[in-house]
Amino acid sequence: MLVSWNWLKELVDIPLDVQTVADRLTVTGNEIESITKPCGDLSGALVARVASLSPHGTNPSLQIADLDTGKGGALCVTAATNLRQGDVVPYAPPGAVLADGTVMGERDFDGVVSQGMMLSAQEIGLPDVADEYGILRLPSDLPLGEDVVSCLALDDYILELSITPNRGDMLSMRGVAREVVALFPEASVREREEVVSLGQPRWPVEFNGIYLEDDGCPVYALGMADQVKIGPSPLWARIRLSLAGVRPINNVVDATNMVMLALGQPLHAFDADRLPSPSISVRSAKEGETFSTLDHKERQLMSSDMVICSGQTSVALAGVMGGLNSEIEDNTSRIFLESASFDSARVGCTSRRLGIPSEASYRYSRGVDVELPERALKMVTDLLSDWGCASVAQGAWVSRRDHRGASTAVLTEKKLRRIAMWADMDEASSILARLGMGLISQKDGEMVFSIPSYRPDISIEEDLIEEITRIRGYDVIPSRIPGCDHGRGQLGPVSSAMRSLRCQAVSRGYVEVVSYSFHSPRYRELLRLSNDPRGDMIPLKNPLSGELSMMRSTMLPGLLESLQRTLRSGWRRPVRLYEVGKVFSGKGDTTDERDRVAGLVYPGRHRRSPYGESMSADLLSVKSDVEALALQRGRNFLFVQSQEPFGHLGQTAHIVYDGTVVGFLSRLKPSIERELDVDGPVYCFEFDLASLVGEGELWFSSASSYPPAHRDISLLVGSDTPVAQVMDDIRDIAGPLLNQVDLFDVYVGKGVPEGKRSLAFSMSYRSKDRTLQDGEVDDLHRQVRSRLEDKGYVLR
Repeated sequence: MLVSWNWLKELVDIPLDVQTVADRLTVTGNEIESITKPCGDLSGALVARVASLSPHGTNPSLQIADLDTGKGGALCVTAATNLRQGDVVPYAPPGAVLADGTVMGERDFDGVVSQGMMLSAQEIGLPDVADEYGILRLPSDLPLGEDVVSCLALDDYILELSITPNRGDMLSMRGVAREVVALFPEASVREREEVVSLGQPRWPVEFNGIYLEDDGCPVYALGMADQVKIGPSPLWARIRLSLAGVRPINNVVDATNMVMLALGQPLHAFDADRLPSPSISVRSAKEGETFSTLDHKERQLMSSDMVICSGQTSVALAGVMGGLNSEIEDNTSRIFLESASFDSARVGCTSRRLGIPSEASYRYSRGVDVELPERALKMVTDLLSDWGCASVAQGAWVSRRDHRGASTAVLTEKKLRRIAMWADMDEASSILARLGMGLISQKDGEMVFSIPSYRPDISIEEDLIEEITRIRGYDVIPSRIPGCDHGRGQLGPVSSAMRSLRCQAVSRGYVEVVSYSFHSPRYRELLRLSNDPRGDMIPLKNPLSGELSMMRSTMLPGLLESLQRTLRSGWRRPVRLYEVGKVFSGKGDTTDERDRVAGLVYPGRHRRSPYGESMSADLLSVKSDVEALALQRGRNFLFVQSQEPFGHLGQTAHIVYDGTVVGFLSRLKPSIERELDVDGPVYCFEFDLASLVGEGELWFSSASSYPPAHRDISLLVGSDTPVAQVMDDIRDIAGPLLNQVDLFDVYVGKGVPEGKRSLAFSMSYRSKDRTLQDGEVDDLHRQVRSRLEDKGYVLR
């Protein structure tokens, strides 16, 4: 929101400088992001009249203007073709400074010396003010010789306010003026608001009424103007709009924009002769209905959108943008002026979904005062009359639906003291009165206040206290140490698991990343998820962009994007990333969220390890990282060879815990690595955080002081039989005397049948209370071999 300091001073008597007001607004929640002088260094320019125009003697494209500056004459050479004798123009004599800092002097044009120059809108710093190409022509009643900056009110400061979403009332000059009066008791409003009564319509055309079929429109007012002459608005209005960041268009549109900036009420003008029917209705759009907006784009609507109709034809998208079929054109002679209130949530959703961030939708989505439509309609018709560009018809059509009446809120001395540590109820009442909240009743330390319609963000006692402390100043509240309960706080099981996982991951060289929970739909094809349940990604209804339109069903997209950004920056060494976050799945209104732990390892292109390639990351080293994460939480994961749509065949495993698949470990397919433009293997893992939540069972025992006895065993097993399953079978058969079993060799090749592999294990037998004899160990080992054969294993 851009605020003109000169305009603000027209509304409020402020005996303070602009910086003081800006500082106070900032500390009370309305941050001033910048203060600028719009016309830059412009100085020394004068108001002058073209006394005569004559052609240049040798250059037919130039004219010589003899200027009357009120302080003498001056000659200017110009190529502008829009000038006429008697025109009043801005003139920069030698020594004057233009908005861009250029200092004027004299210049020779083929024997004719130009003493300075006449100025265009671009040269005074406001290019949008121009209504024609060439020199800016000023109103004829301006006094000659006066300073242009002063006459056109260009000596202004523009304050850029950052408005919070709950303060829609601040999106107008009147709202800012109310805030300034509340903040500074020494400030006062120059003119009090009067009750507005439009009266019954007496129009020179047939009109059948307004029909509010949708409860999203509580108030709709319609005015009418005839004998419209479309043209540029007065210069002062164009300057004021330009300073406020709004481009002037024509007198009708400029008048509606002026009122919107002044009051915060958006308006819209229809070409009355182009409406299909002499009536207006507001209804919900039909699902799939199409509508062409003023920007010449066809929009597909949803039932949640609201449209303005004339008869059965849509003529505007309520609160967002008008339609091409009722657009004001140069030959428009009769207009209807709309001033209405619309549901903020629905207008906001429509604007974001269709990508139409109009000034109207920006205000409607933050809430527009339901009491404004008639006042705004009166102001815009007055402007059109004052500018002499239309004959305003008497009265207006106004239709209302039932809406909530004036709301109230109670303030108690007890709660004010507890929250603000201050309880001057008289001063509190005075502050609220300056904010427009009138005292209705009071008794026994309790006051009831009426809440104005322009502050829908206030409804409960805490809101009143917040406004009081905000205006009074947070800096005057005494500092105090927050109270605390006895005892100490503890992390919940999920937070505890996440913290310990982060510590373990960092200790193993991983760096945490935090990525968006949504990503591009292209990852469905990139990760080959079209026929996978994770390919049914949940789309966002109002995405920030097409590249961020799908809720993630796996953590891989965020990790892969982080890897790509890292490599594009020139990084060539290993990359180890991990992330803890949520994934989303489901259809319709049912959505499932799960916490997941994911990691990605890229060995790097420049491996300068002193230990050579043997220390480079591979699938087994990443597996050891996953095992370490699980063991740190007292868990043992089982890895079962499997397949994933994006996984390299033969280098992919499912992570199993307690008999349930909880995740995967894999190397990406080389084809995916090429599509990502990654030179080298990419290893990744992902599993449910729930499998590691809660403390695992830890068992402790004293170490045996007796020596172990070692035996080896070699088995032929199926290629798809997990090693962990074989080791579990060995432990079950050997019983408590088996201290440890380790795999030390895997062989596939000559002498081993196809579909089989040879596994060799080292077994350690040990007793806690005695030394085992060789014969005893041999007998036990023979029993183990025999029972393994009974289970179908082939001994070698």
